[in-house]
Amino acid sequence: MKVLKFGAIWCPGCLVMRPRWQKIEEQNEWLVTEYFDIDEFPEMKEKYRLQEYPTFIWLDQNDQEIDRLTGEVSEEEILDLINKYKEK
Repeated sequence: MKVLKFGAIWCPGCLVMRPRWQKIEEQNEWLVTEYFDIDEFPEMKEKYRLQEYPTFIWLDQNDQEIDRLTGEVSEEEILDLINKYKEK
């Protein structure tokens, strides 16, 4: 499992989510995440049909999307999805 994180420097919700993700990543060192600033990677906006920010996309071992969250979400919501897909 891999999580793609999409945001932008001008996005208030992205700033809120940054420390939440940092905490989660520190507690789950095995978790693979990648961050993309949509201003620097506009092709990713099209590829994943991004409409709002921040957006977090879960990918399976074949890099196929299996789930996504958008906006400011709680640490618990993120951990629920991580645990749901951890064994897959």
